[in-house]
Amino acid sequence: MDSPVIERISRELALRKRLQDTLLAFSRGVSARLGLETGLEALAAEVNTLFGTSRTSVWLHDRRAKTLRLAASSDPREAAGSPRISTDDDGIITRGLRLDGPQITGAGAAQTLVAPLRGWRRALGTLVIEGSPGQVDSGQLAELSIDLARQLSISIESVVVLDELIRQHRLLEDTFDALDDMVIVTDRDDRAVQLNGALAARVGATRKHLVDHPLDAVVGSSIARWVTSATPLAGTPDTQEFGGGTLGGVISATVTPLVTPHGEPAGRVLVMRDVSEQVSLRQRVTQAEKLASLGQFIAGIAHELSNPLQSVLGHLELMLYEDAHAAAHRNQLRRAFQDVDRAAKIVRNLLVFSGAQRVTRKRVSVDDLLTHVIAARQLGLQRTSVEIVRTGETGLPDVSGDVGQLQQVLMNVMLNAEQSIGEVAEGRITISANLENEKRVRIVISDNGPGIPADVLPRIFDPFFTTKDAGKGTGLGLAITHGIVHEHGGTISAASDGNGATFTLEFPVAD
Repeated sequence: MDSPVIERISRELALRKRLQDTLLAFSRGVSARLGLETGLEALAAEVNTLFGTSRTSVWLHDRRAKTLRLAASSDPREAAGSPRISTDDDGIITRGLRLDGPQITGAGAAQTLVAPLRGWRRALGTLVIEGSPGQVDSGQLAELSIDLARQLSISIESVVVLDELIRQHRLLEDTFDALDDMVIVTDRDDRAVQLNGALAARVGATRKHLVDHPLDAVVGSSIARWVTSATPLAGTPDTQEFGGGTLGGVISATVTPLVTPHGEPAGRVLVMRDVSEQVSLRQRVTQAEKLASLGQFIAGIAHELSNPLQSVLGHLELMLYEDAHAAAHRNQLRRAFQDVDRAAKIVRNLLVFSGAQRVTRKRVSVDDLLTHVIAARQLGLQRTSVEIVRTGETGLPDVSGDVGQLQQVLMNVMLNAEQSIGEVAEGRITISANLENEKRVRIVISDNGPGIPADVLPRIFDPFFTTKDAGKGTGLGLAITHGIVHEHGGTISAASDGNGATFTLEFPVAD
């Protein structure tokens, strides 16, 4: 074989070896997270040196924007512009995107080689090598560019696919964390595999510290016991409500079996939502419906009893003060009068509770109302250790209603607080009044007593319900309070966390 031929083959093999080393260095650089753009810049400069051409550039296809973007160039002046070309353009760079292989146009210094960069079922971009090569002829350049474009396409597609996977993963994580619901994914052993930010924030720990913990350590024993015992690893979703657990509030939990593509159990997905407000609203609606129905019944009975009781009171009064023959039985008559009068007051209270007595409305100063009630109770508490403290705003707008009934409302709630405090060494009742949304006045009355038991709280506004001993209470105080507040267009609610009780009253501002 002639020595020139051997020399040519050796030079070509050495060139191929350098090209392979360049591509290998590019792949390693990208894998080491140097970045695609940085790797392409180094590759373009090295390829330009290997072939002895005037300029080498790589254009990448942006499918969403329908453009070709200059990603790298051996010419810093061209790279500084970072131009874009529409894929609808008819230039040589855009046409190269649609070629099946490399194509050379022009000759000499004006020679340009374009080679398509293709991945699996997608066009990745175009490789452009400009100028007459100094190290190889045009035929060798075209042949070498085939391997160059193929290897470059594989590396670029790997990076593009990886970037897309990372982007999709981040999108899923961001979506996962954006959920208001608390979500946790467990494995077959019911250990936390993944959970979102809402649950981590509710628990008060980072996700890093919660992952791989048993389910009960994250969501509490009651929910975990229901998940593991009541819900199989395969089956349909199940939902249940829980209250007072580790997560606090009332939690609606839905558990769904997690299965592999082959139908094998892999774990569970537990979605939890705080439904405390909805439950509270549901209870208030139920309470209102119950009281409205009961009120109609009570109003009818109260009306029927009112007239005969007034008649009995009248006759007893005549006998007490005008019948000389009744003197011997005056004590018994007085006791009978007091008992009948008490029964008449109960009937009047029932009429108030049922709404049968209509409110005579006028503007009522909230500040004056609170001042009067607080002064009245402070006088009655002089010999006790209970103090009354007022906080919140002053100069509040007026409300519309019956001043006597509104005083009765506040008095009933405060008396309830006093009785709840009982033997507490340093009892305190706090009254706070504020304006909410310029439309409603909110009055909050709280005490530092033992609080209201959880089983009692839902029934405290029920008529005739009382926790006092027989003969010491009618169970109408808070029921009447509820009726008066409702009649004034307001709302009343009670809450207790074991450290006292809090009553919240709201009234609309007077027009």
